[in-house]
Amino acid sequence: MPNITDLEPKLLWKHFNEIRKTPRCSKHEEKIRDYVLSFGKKQDLAVKTDKAGNIVITKPASPGYQQKPCTILQGHMDMVCEKNSDIDHDFSRDPIPVLIKGDILTAQGTTLGADNGIGIATGLAILEDTTLKHGPLEVLFTVDEETGLTGAFAIKPDLLTGKLMLNLDSEDFGVITVGCAGGGDSQINLPVSREKTRDRGMTSLKIVVTGLRGGHSGVDIHEQRGNAIKLLARILWRATQKFSLRVSDLQGGNKHNAIPRESWAMISIPSSEKNDVIALVRDQEEDIRMEIQPIDPNFKVEITLDTQVENVLTSESHNCLLNLLHGLPHGVQKMSYDIPDLVETSTNLATVCLKENSADISLSSRSSIASALQNLRDQIRAFATLAGARITEEKPYPGWKPNLDSPLLQLSKNIFKDMFSQESKVEAIHAGLECGIIGEKFPGMDMISIGPTIKYPHSPEEQVHIKTVEKFYKYVLRTLEKIS
Repeated sequence: MPNITDLEPKLLWKHFNEIRKTPRCSKHEEKIRDYVLSFGKKQDLAVKTDKAGNIVITKPASPGYQQKPCTILQGHMDMVCEKNSDIDHDFSRDPIPVLIKGDILTAQGTTLGADNGIGIATGLAILEDTTLKHGPLEVLFTVDEETGLTGAFAIKPDLLTGKLMLNLDSEDFGVITVGCAGGGDSQINLPVSREKTRDRGMTSLKIVVTGLRGGHSGVDIHEQRGNAIKLLARILWRATQKFSLRVSDLQGGNKHNAIPRESWAMISIPSSEKNDVIALVRDQEEDIRMEIQPIDPNFKVEITLDTQVENVLTSESHNCLLNLLHGLPHGVQKMSYDIPDLVETSTNLATVCLKENSADISLSSRSSIASALQNLRDQIRAFATLAGARITEEKPYPGWKPNLDSPLLQLSKNIFKDMFSQESKVEAIHAGLECGIIGEKFPGMDMISIGPTIKYPHSPEEQVHIKTVEKFYKYVLRTLEKIS
């Protein structure tokens, strides 16, 4: 099996190999920052940082290119740390285990971190290579993109001087991204009450929804993949209509920007109803399997007997929680009228965590139209209010409005056609990119977003198509050379 460091371009893969060994979950980027800072100092390049932890490394122009405009290369240092429940992996210390299958590089039961590790490795390789031709460069490495774009929000006007930017965080080679959705998260806190379980005649069951693909809550939302929390709530809600079950624990999802792949609940039921409850769950499992089998063929529900629980939710809290989870929106809410096949507005019911006295529920919503995003978040607030829950909303991040007259876009289109003898696609995406925030902070910034082909980010299925990485890298180099 080939080694990562044998792949081309070798400088890029050398850095990606080190990046995959370096812990960098969102909000825990200390070690990857140390790697980038140490690299900058070893290369004797000017390095700037800010209070948020963002890093800018400046590289002088190549001889003869000093009069070229300064170009910014930009990517984010953090990654979404997701793994299958049966995988023993500690993201705070363990290297990402990788596997090369033909043209595919993937991890083994965890996210790969190609989003945006390939972009970071590209920036580092360009900074290291002294043979390249380019004008002045500023390479911006941001923190915490995946959990709120807080690094980009914190950028001050004096951090950058360039007015042209290549964002290296797109995931479809041959597509030039020129716009993205804005978004915002909603956090629901539902107070709950508990009571002791009856001493006799009760049985506890653990019900686990598993085997789902999950994926990116923006770029994969249109595929209508199963949401483990929604499916579990559906099953439990249906069972509650016929039987005397009570929830004692309910957990699901890990990240606000990942479609939940797994969810589980502990329930207490009268022993006399055990077989009927199991039969109903199996019927529901079969119904759901028939509905989602084309997109989620490995969906399954596991049922196990468990030790008797000591307390359960009261009837009122049980019904309130399940009504809320069953009723909250998830998935595509509206398609764009203007751009064929583009999702305009969506939401992801991302996590649920039942505690002793409350249930915490998070949703991540997106839209390319600010008023539609606000309306969707208002609907979520209305559901929460009806349930008697408290809700907090993080500040939304802005979308990025396409500029089809961009000189950088026209240049990059011409270069792509010249290099690969085919037209590039120009698209907007239903996901958040830091370009929207950076564009607000630096009016007049001319930006595009490009990248190699990365499939299924934010899930353990994440993979990068190796041959597109080399093409992407050469494309970036040619663009830097031709910018004038």
